[in-house]
Amino acid sequence: MAYLDNDFLLHSPTAQRLFHEVAKDQPIYDYHCHLSPAEIAGDHRWQTLSDIWLGGDHYKWRLLRANGIEERLITGDASPREKFQAWAETLPLTLRNPIHAWSHLELRRYFGIDTLVTPATADEIWEKANARLAEPDFSAHGILKKFDVRMVGTTDDPVDPLDHHRAIAGSGLETKVLPTFRADKAFNVDQPEAFNAWLGKLESASGIDISSLGDLLDALHRRHDDFHAAGARLSDHGLESIPTLDCDDAQASNIFDKARSGGQVTLEDRQRFTFFLLVFLGRLDAAKGWTKQLHLGAARNVNPHGYASLGPDAGYDNIGDFRQGPGLLKYLGRLASENALPHVILYNLNPADNYLFATIAGSFQGDGIIHRIQFGSGWWFLDQKDGMELQLNALSMTGLLSRFVGMLTDSRSFLSYPRHEYFRRILCNLVGGEADRGELPDDFEALSQLITAVCSGNAARQFGLG
Repeated sequence: MAYLDNDFLLHSPTAQRLFHEVAKDQPIYDYHCHLSPAEIAGDHRWQTLSDIWLGGDHYKWRLLRANGIEERLITGDASPREKFQAWAETLPLTLRNPIHAWSHLELRRYFGIDTLVTPATADEIWEKANARLAEPDFSAHGILKKFDVRMVGTTDDPVDPLDHHRAIAGSGLETKVLPTFRADKAFNVDQPEAFNAWLGKLESASGIDISSLGDLLDALHRRHDDFHAAGARLSDHGLESIPTLDCDDAQASNIFDKARSGGQVTLEDRQRFTFFLLVFLGRLDAAKGWTKQLHLGAARNVNPHGYASLGPDAGYDNIGDFRQGPGLLKYLGRLASENALPHVILYNLNPADNYLFATIAGSFQGDGIIHRIQFGSGWWFLDQKDGMELQLNALSMTGLLSRFVGMLTDSRSFLSYPRHEYFRRILCNLVGGEADRGELPDDFEALSQLITAVCSGNAARQFGLG
C-alpha cells in the first residue's frame, strides 16, 4: 500500500468498498465554515499558490513557527514565493501530523500534483500550481462546483450586510450559500468601548436606535428575521463554556445600562448577561426551526505577545480546560422547560469531555424530532483521525450514528474540501472494519444506508435541503 493511494486509511475489504462505491461521490454540505461571502459573490480568483494555500491558515502557521520560521515568512511582508519556500521546508517535517496528508491531498485533488513537497520540488510545484490557478475553472465558483458542494454555511455577525448573500442567490450558483447568525459580540458588556462600537453598527444594520435592553433585543430580533429571509437556518456561538449564573430582565437591563454608559461591568455581570442573551437567542432559533451550534472549550489568544502583534485567529489558541457540564445542562434545560429548545449541535474541543457532551445530547431528545441534539464532529484540534474516531465512538456508544449530521470544514480556505474525503475514509474504515470482524452485520445495503446518511443525507434533511 502506497502513501495516499486509492485505499488510504481503508484497511479492510468492506471499508474500501463502502468508500469507493458509496461515500466517495456523495455531495458535500459544508454547513459551518468561515469562507468569505464577498469572495464567493465575486467568484474570487487567486494569483499564487501562497495566496490560496497559506493565507489565513493558522494550522500551517503554528507548524511554521514550531519549525523556527521567522514571522515575516508566515504572516509578514515576505513575498508569496518566499512564504511558499518556507512551507516547502517545513512540510516534510510534519510527518504524523494530519497537515501532511491534508496538504498533499489538496495538491492532488485541486492541482493534479502527486509530487511530495520538499525544498527540491518547490519550484516545480509552484509553477504547476500557479498555472492551474490561471485556468478558467479555478475560481471560487469553480471549486464549489468541482467538489459538488450543495450548501455552504458562512459565519456572519448580525451587523454584517447581507448584500453578498443576496448577490450569490441571484448569481445562478448552484451551491446554496447561507448566512449563519453569530451574535457573540453582544456578550461583550465588560468591554464597553468595543461593545458600544458594535452597537453602533447594529443600529445601522437594524435601523433601530439602541438605548435600552429592549432596543437591543428588538434589533437582534430584526436582524434574525433578516437573516432568515436571506436563507439562514443556523446560528452559532463560540464560548469557553456556558455560564451558570441566572439573570432576570431587571438585572440584564441594569448590566446593559452600565455598559452603554461606559461604566464598569464585572466578569460576573458578563456571565449573567451572556446567559440571558443565550436564552433569548435560543427562543428565536426555536421559533424559526433553526439549528443552534455551540462551539465550546477553546482557550483563545493565550499568547499575549502574539495577540498584541497579530490579533485574533493567528494561531495562538488552544484546547481549554473549562468545566462544561453545569452550564450546558442548565441552558438546555431552561429552553426545554419553556418548550423553546431548537435543534442544537454541540462541538467539544477537549476530548476528555466527549462522553459528557454525547450523553448530554441524549438527555434532551424527544417530541418526535430526529436527533434534536447532536454531538457534532471533531472540531479544530480534533478534526483529525484520532479526534474523529473518538467523537464517532462516543456518539455511537451513546446515540444514533445513523442520524449523525456529519462533517464540516470549519475553514477559511477554499482548499479544505478534501477534509470531507478524509472524514469519509475514516468513517468507512471504522464501519467497514467492524463489519469484516463480525462486530457489525454483514449487510452491505444497511451499511451503505448509514454511510450515505452521515456523509450527506442527514445534513440535507436537517437544513431543509434534501
